Amino acid sequence: MNTKFLKSLAKSKKDDQHIPPIAASLFGVCLVIATLGAILGDGRFSDAMLGFWVVGWTLIGTYLLFAIKVASQWQKVVVLRLGKFRGLRGPGLFWIIPIVDTTPSWIDHRVMVTPFAAQKTLTKDTVPVDVDAVLFWVVWDAEKAALEVEDYRAAVDWAAQTALRDIIGKKMLADILVGRSAIDKELQAVIDERTTPWGVTVQSVEIRDIVIPQDLEDAMSRQAQAERERQARVILGESEKQIAASFAEASQAYVDNPTALHLRAMNMLFEGLKEKGALVIVPSSAIDTMNLGGLSGMVSLAQNNLPKEK
Repeated sequence: MNTKFLKSLAKSKKDDQHIPPIAASLFGVCLVIATLGAILGDGRFSDAMLGFWVVGWTLIGTYLLFAIKVASQWQKVVVLRLGKFRGLRGPGLFWIIPIVDTTPSWIDHRVMVTPFAAQKTLTKDTVPVDVDAVLFWVVWDAEKAALEVEDYRAAVDWAAQTALRDIIGKKMLADILVGRSAIDKELQAVIDERTTPWGVTVQSVEIRDIVIPQDLEDAMSRQAQAERERQARVILGESEKQIAASFAEASQAYVDNPTALHLRAMNMLFEGLKEKGALVIVPSSAIDTMNLGGLSGMVSLAQNNLPKEK
């Protein structure tokens, strides 16, 4: 692509290095008329010679008005001579032959940005979606862009839309939502393949937004919420299992050490009585297994010794 572009650029510069022969002939005729006028009039212009002089410079001015063209730095101009391709001109000043030459196309070589969309397009799982994307492209061969397609801008736009619809129709909705980068690359390859014969190359494609129906969006939101709740319950169950395992491991320390078990029971009661008005509920089975019956008097005594609120 770059080699072709450089060759076309060198050819256009070579064509711009000369003035058309008709222009040189016209200048020569005008100079001859002016010289003859000065010689035949003995250095003075008669009315007839003055008329020739005016006509000559009028022709020069008219030619310059229609023959001189100026192309901007980013432009290439397609020149047709009698309907046939003559070459590329620009950027800068260039000449054409009025009436004989025409300049139907002025090609912009800057990077172009084209937004395009695919509305109400069905995915592979029959879900209608609206997709917006942006296409970045550039013309690398002005000759092909002017001669191979009628309107290369419109052609690129339609090629991008049809490619986007084709790719969406082959993808599941989940793949479209999570695989934007992969779709971007696939779109770029497909569109570039279609536009290369027109002298256009695609630099990148970026998907901006994917819109799904509101009902489906609400259902997906509820599904995501239910999934989060399920994960929360799973995590809670795993925590309970870890806590039970810790209790089972701790109970082994009290099996052959009743004194440690009694101290732990007293500590639990003390922690429960630290708050004013605390109510401690002890299972009846714990009274026998942990010898809490002897501790009930201590609990009552501790409650009576607590300062009363005024």
